[in-house]
Amino acid sequence: MNKEPYSSLHKILGFYPDNIQLYQQAFHHKSSSIESGNGRWLNNERLEFLGDAVLNAAVADIVYKHFQNKWEGFLTNTRSKIVQRETLNHVAVKLGLDKRVIYSAKLSSHNNHMYGNALEALIGAIYLDQGYEVCYQFIQNVLIKKYVNLETVARKEVNFKSSLIEWSQKNKFVISFDLIESFTDNDGNPVFQTGVTLSNTQIGIGIGYSKKESQQNAAKMAIKKLRTDKAFQQFISELKKKRTGENTNDNEFEDLPKEAIENNA
Repeated sequence: MNKEPYSSLHKILGFYPDNIQLYQQAFHHKSSSIESGNGRWLNNERLEFLGDAVLNAAVADIVYKHFQNKWEGFLTNTRSKIVQRETLNHVAVKLGLDKRVIYSAKLSSHNNHMYGNALEALIGAIYLDQGYEVCYQFIQNVLIKKYVNLETVARKEVNFKSSLIEWSQKNKFVISFDLIESFTDNDGNPVFQTGVTLSNTQIGIGIGYSKKESQQNAAKMAIKKLRTDKAFQQFISELKKKRTGENTNDNEFEDLPKEAIENNA
């Protein structure tokens, strides 16, 4: 028996797998499916489906116990931030799954979530191989404790577009997100560039592999500008007073999510 796959998986899992075929399947992206003996093509999509459900249940339990005095909406939002693809992709790379996922050479890994999906498939494999309790311990002790700070995640503002729209409505500004152009990169992947406009003034531009991602990045840039550009703050304040007769509060811009400054590239 070749012990190398077992020992390498032990470094990730903290235990030796019983059915290693499950874990091998977890790392097979659908673009590189393998044919089974009965004529079926195997990949990690079914394991991903199962792992997604188990992950949500375990994270809900962990969040519920950690934040004992928080209301249901807070718990739901925090769980969503942990199981979102951006977080799962980050954790998957930290675990080294990006070096294990098998996918077609024609497929680019930049514009999808194959590593986060593989992590969910891995959780599905653990569940089938070892049961829920071992799977729960892996999620809690490996994924959460090592790579996810619950307090930081709970405070993180994820939807910058929604925050910007809410702020603009509160201050009676008209805001719009407009597609500037779309093109393909060197790998043939679609790329979108979006501009965000506030009262006929462009305040942010974002690029992404989806329209939604480009809008989020444009909103992040706009929020950074609103929070840090003193001259622009003065311009907005004067514009608001001219349009509504109301002054902008001193802390008006501080209500916008600070993470846009820290995380915006």
